[in-house]
Amino acid sequence: MRLAIHGVTGRMGQAVTRIAASEGISIVGAIASSGSAGLGRDAGEIAGAGAVGTIVTADAASGLLGSDVVIDFSQPAALPHLLKLAMREKIAVVSGTTRLDATGERLLDEAAKIVPVLWAANTSLGVQVLAELVTLAVQKLGLGFDVEIVETHHRAKIDAPSGTAERLRLAVEEARGELHRVAGREGNVGPRKPDEIGVLAMRGGDVIGDHTIHLLGHGERLELTHRATNRDLFARGALRAARFLHGKPAGRYTMADLLRG
Repeated sequence: MRLAIHGVTGRMGQAVTRIAASEGISIVGAIASSGSAGLGRDAGEIAGAGAVGTIVTADAASGLLGSDVVIDFSQPAALPHLLKLAMREKIAVVSGTTRLDATGERLLDEAAKIVPVLWAANTSLGVQVLAELVTLAVQKLGLGFDVEIVETHHRAKIDAPSGTAERLRLAVEEARGELHRVAGREGNVGPRKPDEIGVLAMRGGDVIGDHTIHLLGHGERLELTHRATNRDLFARGALRAARFLHGKPAGRYTMADLLRG
């Protein structure tokens, strides 16, 4: 598998580079934004993995040349251009970029008609299993249990709630579609409504990412938690997804498909 990395100088891009290099994966493309300080440098050296022989470029078209799969951890505004190039060059796409607008969502579907595409708000295998467990638990426990989601991230995170929290909310709604999101509570809000699902964000320190789903019943409660202690776990999941997509026919794939093999 010949790999290109889009967003290569970011924290996730560097993690993907470092782990891919340690596993002997051929990194043939390294793409960053035009304002990146890493342009013109070896991608492996930026990631602390030693030279991999691939220079970081802002030209996505040249950065994709010769690749079978591109892993994208970039910005929402950069993804549409990447998808158009991937369609043209017939390159599979694994993307963990969140907060996509309608254009980005539409282009994911369009690209999937031509190449294999796997987009995930979180490329952790554990989070995928958590989402499946959440759907099952909500189905089994039924209307007698209230559902709340609490996510915690480092103080520098700029968006809330996290994409993973939104993914888990959708997992809840697979079982109980009548719920509507409440982002916070303050003042005399009255008793909790039965059709609410609270999605609450905590920020501080250097927390990589913690997500807990609270299922609160009468006399008992169930808490399902995933804690990320190192960003490498997301990079490993993305690389596993890239291997999974390599050679697959065009279509939209998910982390659930990966776990099914």
